[in-house]
Amino acid sequence: MEVESVGHRARSWVVRIATLSALVVGAQALAAPVAQGREAVVRSFDGTPLGVSFYPATGLAPGQRAPTILRTHGLGGSRDRASAQPAQGPIDGYLREGYNVLTWDSRGFGESGGTAMLNDPAFEGRDVRALLDFAAAQPEALLDAPGDPRTGMVGASYAGDIQLVAAALDRRIDAIVPAHTWNSLLGALYRDGALKSGWYDQLVARAAATGGLLGLLSPAGLQLGGVDWRFADFWLQATLGTGVSPRNRAFLAARDRASLLAAIRAPTLLIGGTPDALFSPSQAIANYAGLRAAGVPLKMLWECGGHATCATGNDPARVAAAELAWLARYVKRQPSVDTGPGFEWVADDGVWRSAPAWPPPPNTTPAGSLTATGSGGLTIVPGTGLGLPPTVRVPIPAPAAPADVAGEPQLRMTYSGTAVTGNSTWVYAQIVDVPRNLVVGSQVTPIPVTLDGQTRTVTRPLEGIAAHLVPGSKLELQIVSGTGIYTPQRALGQIAMSAIELRLP
Repeated sequence: MEVESVGHRARSWVVRIATLSALVVGAQALAAPVAQGREAVVRSFDGTPLGVSFYPATGLAPGQRAPTILRTHGLGGSRDRASAQPAQGPIDGYLREGYNVLTWDSRGFGESGGTAMLNDPAFEGRDVRALLDFAAAQPEALLDAPGDPRTGMVGASYAGDIQLVAAALDRRIDAIVPAHTWNSLLGALYRDGALKSGWYDQLVARAAATGGLLGLLSPAGLQLGGVDWRFADFWLQATLGTGVSPRNRAFLAARDRASLLAAIRAPTLLIGGTPDALFSPSQAIANYAGLRAAGVPLKMLWECGGHATCATGNDPARVAAAELAWLARYVKRQPSVDTGPGFEWVADDGVWRSAPAWPPPPNTTPAGSLTATGSGGLTIVPGTGLGLPPTVRVPIPAPAAPADVAGEPQLRMTYSGTAVTGNSTWVYAQIVDVPRNLVVGSQVTPIPVTLDGQTRTVTRPLEGIAAHLVPGSKLELQIVSGTGIYTPQRALGQIAMSAIELRLP
């Protein structure tokens, strides 16, 4: 009973903090000018109304048909609409390239009804099936068979994940381009039991910004929207340190995509972000592995973007061109289109590199040159650790020749420690570019430790990174007691690390 009341208090609090921001967002969306298109309400399998906009491809002659692109929005957002001035809006490029575009408000958001279930196959997945039926009925839609529109899907984050879900459920989807999304939502937000509060706090607030003025004025009638309360309840329990209930843990765990990937047959271009601290390159790596096992045409691209600000240089035009090439090859079915190497990435020096597939071939640097070893002690203090110098620094030897690091560094640490409070806790590992004083890719990994006086060994992959090393490079592994990305440290104690080994991929 107490768990239930905590969840309902969390939901009430979240709704209150979001009301004003949701109204402002709704008013702005209603004021935005839009190009000519068709607005509709599509009823899903359970009667839930979905707000939809359909735009025919630019320049279609009467009776001419074109493939259709489906796109929704991020968590807490609402659908994109074409702008009144071409080239100004986020979907206008697809229209100019000869695609119809269907955008929609996902369940629980914007003008749509229902409760957002975080892309549950039984809910949002079936919503996409209804949208495909609607697309097939449009006179401008190119059909491969009755009821089967030629379609691709694009979008990032929440809009990236629904592509994996929908493609696993419905073979009518011809290609997908999921960007900056997850493989394991539990792993991304609660890795080894450490809450990524720097992001989860924001996601709960965004999830609360549902409906607003858009929901009040929905053509389907009043739509209050909302996200399943277990999402906020998980956050509240983890934030308070009271322990996450099995029910709430199972809710997030059910959003893992490993079991769905085997059912996907649509050619897939995965886009990850090297500095994305919410859904790190490790999430894209896991999705790539599952899709490669499924045997689909596959490409992965890592840009300097995502849920982050790029600090080292990026080329958005290159990413857009790769996406359009993928859609032309597999949605327009133009076999002469070159989709490029199977893996492309931009490293921390801002230079793009490529390999035939993931993983890239091994470097030819001398054996052991990308292995760092060390030891040290750390005082663990409550708080984020911000402003406190790390007491464990392990220099990473520079290679004898230029070398590319792309993937998940492997950490092995032997330690012992004691705690005044909280003997089960975490320390945090990050790789730092010393001259620039930058955490490579902004990636920080929690390392679980037990401070009971016994000697223990923990082995963990760190979050994926992309770096270019040359003779003279100065990188170091830093182990700290706290970070602003995760929940503030609660323990107080000491840890001695007798052996630390880091291997860079």
